Amino acid sequence: MIKKALYPGSFDPITLGHLDVARRASHLFDEVIIAVAYNEKKRALFNMEERVNLIKESLIERNMPKNVLVTSYTCLTIDFARSLSINSIIRGLRVISDFEFEFQMALTNRRMEPRIETVFLMTHEDYSYISSTIIKEIASLNGNVTPWVTDIVKNALNTKLIESEGK
Repeated sequence: MIKKALYPGSFDPITLGHLDVARRASHLFDEVIIAVAYNEKKRALFNMEERVNLIKESLIERNMPKNVLVTSYTCLTIDFARSLSINSIIRGLRVISDFEFEFQMALTNRRMEPRIETVFLMTHEDYSYISSTIIKEIASLNGNVTPWVTDIVKNALNTKLIESEGK
């Protein structure tokens, strides 16, 4: 039986912290699927197709293991995992404040589907303080985001911000 894991998130944009979690998960599972979630409550900078493509190109740029794949979905995470016969959900934890929300989600998902376990991986200390929101804020103020994102994401952020200034 293939051990598959789903790594869901908004990834708006994907950071090196996300990629670090995916890389480490790829050593634990036969297949890791990074899944871009649609969340109508969040106003994303990049649309879903752009985020999926940025992740695919970032995987190539960072020479990620071939067992890391990318997709998107618009339903409940637990339903999507079930539809793919996945039995593990990967979640990255940066700081203690992440834990309360993630713990609540893990318990809710377990209640909805007891066969699917949530596996928490601690983010590497080099990325524990950064988030996609902070990356976007730094980029919007012309700051250097090079330490935390791939070149393809950095360039996409610059292009997106130039486009938004032109409107």
